[in-house]
Amino acid sequence: MKQIDKSSLEALKNGSEKAFQELYHFYQIPALRFCNSILKDIEESENIIQEVFVKIWNRRATINPDLNFTSYLFTIVKNRVFDHLKEVKKNEFLRERYWTNILVSQDDDNEIKEERFEKIKEAVEGLSEKRKKIIKLNYDEGKSYEEIADQLNISKNTVKNQLVKAKQVIRRQLEIASML
Repeated sequence: MKQIDKSSLEALKNGSEKAFQELYHFYQIPALRFCNSILKDIEESENIIQEVFVKIWNRRATINPDLNFTSYLFTIVKNRVFDHLKEVKKNEFLRERYWTNILVSQDDDNEIKEERFEKIKEAVEGLSEKRKKIIKLNYDEGKSYEEIADQLNISKNTVKNQLVKAKQVIRRQLEIASML
């Protein structure tokens, strides 16, 4: 590959935007091909090449026109590509850890829900037969107050009152169990 001439590098070092544009147009495609040959992602390769040329512009005062600029440029590109790959790997690790934490949290939530469900079942079993029957008809079978009243030959108000009292007993039992 040909190199850009020493006078252009001197002009770049002294802040010439024209020299920078010349350098950019000369090296952009080869640097992009090199970057993309490693990443296999043209958009990310374009982003990296932009970053590299911004870095070169910002460090232009440190460029030594006597040294091989092509090697300098491709070393910067290679290092930036490797940094990018490390970031991707780190992000994948963080993403995996995030999902692992969510799954563990869900398992914990399921365990807590299961424990709570067991405590509710125990509390329901401790109710009087009448309240237990009303609760089961309402929650397990999804029957309305009116349907329960008809089935048990009691008033709708009695069903409502018994459900309220049953829920109070269950809540108290759960509060007591959570304090233990």
